[in-house]
Amino acid sequence: MKVGVIGCGTMGSGIAQVASTANCDVVVYDLSADALAKSKLALAKVMARLIEKGRVTEQQSQAIQDRITYSSELNLMQGADFVIEAIVENLEIKHKVFTALEAIVSEDCIIASNTSSLSITSLAACLQKPERFVGVHFFNPAPLMKLVEIIPAVQTEATILDQAKATIDSWGKTTVTVKDTPGFIVNKVARPFYSEAIKMLEEGTADFATIDWAMKEIGGFRMGPFQLMDFIGHDVNYVVTETVFKAFYYDGRYKPSFTQKRLSEAGYLGRKSGRGFYKYAEGAENIEPTKDPLLGEYIVSRIVAMLINEAADTLHVNIATAKDIDLAMQNGVNYPKGLLAWADEKGIQCCVTVMDELFDEYREERYRCSPILRKMAKNSTIFF
Repeated sequence: MKVGVIGCGTMGSGIAQVASTANCDVVVYDLSADALAKSKLALAKVMARLIEKGRVTEQQSQAIQDRITYSSELNLMQGADFVIEAIVENLEIKHKVFTALEAIVSEDCIIASNTSSLSITSLAACLQKPERFVGVHFFNPAPLMKLVEIIPAVQTEATILDQAKATIDSWGKTTVTVKDTPGFIVNKVARPFYSEAIKMLEEGTADFATIDWAMKEIGGFRMGPFQLMDFIGHDVNYVVTETVFKAFYYDGRYKPSFTQKRLSEAGYLGRKSGRGFYKYAEGAENIEPTKDPLLGEYIVSRIVAMLINEAADTLHVNIATAKDIDLAMQNGVNYPKGLLAWADEKGIQCCVTVMDELFDEYREERYRCSPILRKMAKNSTIFF
């Protein structure tokens, strides 16, 4: 199988490595010769580390690298069976690339985008044959993260969706099928993990270190929300929240925070800038958490209820199946449990009660309980 990858940034390079490791012949295209050289060098370094760790042999490493061709000539995409675009999140630029690409590849070639924020349907619209287009959203770093969201456009043929899913499955990934909705599953459902944590910080319920401690030690999450925001980068995380907020017609559930916006404006982007909520300079002192079990339980209960509510509402409007929603959150952001299975464990009525108590206290639409939870509590049913 010949696979094309357009763009050799972090995501494009990672996708190329995944495809080559799965024995595909890969062509990586980028206009910048310098970027192509950096991508090739970065892969060589990754392979050297994998050899050191005993994950691959020298022969396997060389074969993976040899199967990838780096080029600034789009014409090399000729004969490709599957092309994945991973360039800047700009609709106009992507349309220009897809229009040029369609004139080169065969009619049977599947064209895909790794976009995390743009409508798959709007991307497909520029093609003469939009039914061959599909979204394939990898997570960073692509070689390590198991999850790939597969998103059909309104125009996508069912056979193309099946072929794309089967291909990515054969690369050793865990795929979930998602309706073309802002944020897909993971970036939509995960919003309360950040926003509710920030809201509690802003209102003085607890400091960020205490909230992180609670979510890790009591909630079982690998990283607390503030640690994770610092890791992702506040410039990136804020823009995702803002994009989802606008795309959902300013639904209050996705409202961004001034706290994170101000960090971005100050250049306090997190780990990559040396400072975010935490300070990362050598010898820097950070605040210690208040390890109060009652406070910790309240923090976890509130954030988890918000996450469950968002996951339930995602099912309610048929964005994805219950199984795929739970798979996505466990494999895309490493949640300790699937959220809907967690709801079954906690009790559906318990989730409804927490949401109703929050709504009664704040009277904000972000706390409205999903109709599916209320109906399930009434009928004493569960998700699984």
